[in-house]
Amino acid sequence: MKIIFAGILLSSLAPLAALCAADAPAKSRSEAETAAGNPNVLLIITDDQGYGDFSIHGNTHLQTPHLDKLGAESVRFDRFYVNSFCAPTRAALLTGRWPLRTGCHGVTHNREAMRPSEVTMAEALRAGGYRSTCIGKWHNGEQHPFTPMGQGFDEAFGFNNGHWNNYFDPVLLRGSKPEPNRGYITDLLTDEAMKFITANQARPFFCYLSYNAPHSPFQVPDRYFDKFKAKGFGDDVAAFYGMCENLDDNVGRLLAHLESLKLAEDTIVLFLTDNGGTAGVETYNAGMRGGKTSVHEGGTRVPLFMRWPAAKWQPHVVKPIVSHIDLFPTLLDLCGVNAPAGPKVDGITLRPLLEKTDPGDWPERTLFTHNPISETNKFPGAVRTQRYRLVCEIKGPAGGSKAKANDASATPWQLYEMESDPGETKNIAADQPELVKRLSDQYDAWFADISRDALQRFPLPIGHAAHSPVELHAPQAYLDKPLKFANGPGFANDWLTDWTDAKAKVWFDIDVVTAGDYEIEIALACPPADAGSRLRIRVGSESIETVVPAATAPEIPLPHLDEAGKSRYRNREWTTLKAGTLRLPKGPAQLTLEALTMPGTQVMELKHLKLNLRSSI
Repeated sequence: MKIIFAGILLSSLAPLAALCAADAPAKSRSEAETAAGNPNVLLIITDDQGYGDFSIHGNTHLQTPHLDKLGAESVRFDRFYVNSFCAPTRAALLTGRWPLRTGCHGVTHNREAMRPSEVTMAEALRAGGYRSTCIGKWHNGEQHPFTPMGQGFDEAFGFNNGHWNNYFDPVLLRGSKPEPNRGYITDLLTDEAMKFITANQARPFFCYLSYNAPHSPFQVPDRYFDKFKAKGFGDDVAAFYGMCENLDDNVGRLLAHLESLKLAEDTIVLFLTDNGGTAGVETYNAGMRGGKTSVHEGGTRVPLFMRWPAAKWQPHVVKPIVSHIDLFPTLLDLCGVNAPAGPKVDGITLRPLLEKTDPGDWPERTLFTHNPISETNKFPGAVRTQRYRLVCEIKGPAGGSKAKANDASATPWQLYEMESDPGETKNIAADQPELVKRLSDQYDAWFADISRDALQRFPLPIGHAAHSPVELHAPQAYLDKPLKFANGPGFANDWLTDWTDAKAKVWFDIDVVTAGDYEIEIALACPPADAGSRLRIRVGSESIETVVPAATAPEIPLPHLDEAGKSRYRNREWTTLKAGTLRLPKGPAQLTLEALTMPGTQVMELKHLKLNLRSSI
């Protein structure tokens, strides 16, 4: 049997060393082999696509026939909940644990990383003889061992941070090495998944296919965009819906590929998304309140389809509430795999809901949501029972994603009866104070439990042979004012600007695993009139100095289809400066950039540092 998981990672520990041999022939396994278990897993997850962005859920503005067909052939979980931000959802899927337990508490600044000690689906499956790949968006750490291959995947192709700026002819990572590509990114990721499946059809495989569409920037081939512009939509919605239809076409290609290889019968396919909707929310949101970043229903309720023909599940719609933390134990259960030693798993197996259309003994559950803003905030948060949703918000622009981390500004608890009021229009907290207290007490106890280990921005590892050279990106830096990020709060691909005070510093917390001499390269921009600042790069008592050259770093035109994207998502041709060789001792340290002189109005703009180990000591 084989399992393909659309949007989630699977795990297996049964011994399959012979089937996993590197030189296994590329042919289908026999019926006897598949009957023995160890199904393949294909996990398909899309980015920022909400529950309402599918025609199967009533959206009349777009058509998603391939996903509709998959849903009709699947067990559909109608009350499936995730986090309302990207990275925490992915951490929970991969580990079966509440995100804060894994160390993941944000989407940038290395807050999105999971502790290397976490046991992921890929690690569990590897012990069972599975070959695994992570294709597309990772978003749980950028440097080894926080990367896909550091967290158990045998192969990786895509990008490690939270979004990508150019969807056409992208330069993506194969492992840790940049690789040019030709084509549209969603098509390329599908092609890569099909190649992986073909190459590994004779052995159990786990394919984690993490599409970055329809997350902004809004870029899509013209034929998709033009279709929705002709319907009268604005540029952002037209591009967003076009990306959704392109995704549907690619899922159709992928499922047809399984059929052509005669793998569909013994493959579990799972499809889900990582948080509530974005651009499409303004036109259709299935009657729900809120979208991405919100702790209301529309921010956290997403699709989950699970299809496995060999299991003979009767397609049906599941109404009990379930969560992203449940997928790890569910897949282990379905694959007959014992959970490996490691941290506590929070989820439970969904097997009874898959096998029975009415599991009468299914327990009443209470699920929780927390939206991390900093290392310390307790709110925003929510409690979901089968009947009620309890919500505490911290207000801010962009649906709360730019809210300040200040629990004192949190709203009073709001209570909604979800069966009679699914749109959360009537706050009944004043009518049921005892229920509010009971559920809020449960939230307090849950949050105290999952945040028991102090949260931190992990130091950036330097010197792993599996990831050399290694880049330290501007959003991972700490900085003094007046330095700031050029395009917002420091999301992926951003850079530092306004270094107009010579006393201001930039520094990175690092952890050197191999002591040695490292060549330091800086990606920078500096107008000719400001060239000449003397820069010191220092770690402890070791330092090197260099002079900042003139470096214009012109903008690279990107194929944005909306005006907002042109200022939010920008690429430049950065100048690189080899600053010299710096000796780094083993262990944790701060790597600091400081100006010794500043003859112009600024020191420079900083994109990243690259460290290349030249000799160990």
